[in-house]
Amino acid sequence: MNENSANSVPTWIDPDDAPDLSTPEWAEVIARATVSPGIPSTAPPMALVRVRADIVARFQDDGPGWQERIEEVLRKAVGL
Repeated sequence: MNENSANSVPTWIDPDDAPDLSTPEWAEVIARATVSPGIPSTAPPMALVRVRADIVARFQDDGPGWQERIEEVLRKAVGL
């Protein structure tokens, strides 16, 4: 027998070893659990928009944060 086999962790878990979720203590745990489907949106969804390369290049010349600066200019232009 291999000397390391006593220290090895089995990679397979017997499904019969799973806890019985119909017991009262598990029913209480399941009842208290909160379910939140999906990731909550913190900002309006984005849309794919095409902007002329020369305009993007001009904003990129000013350094990092150019996407936010374009958004700011567009928001001002439409009155948001």
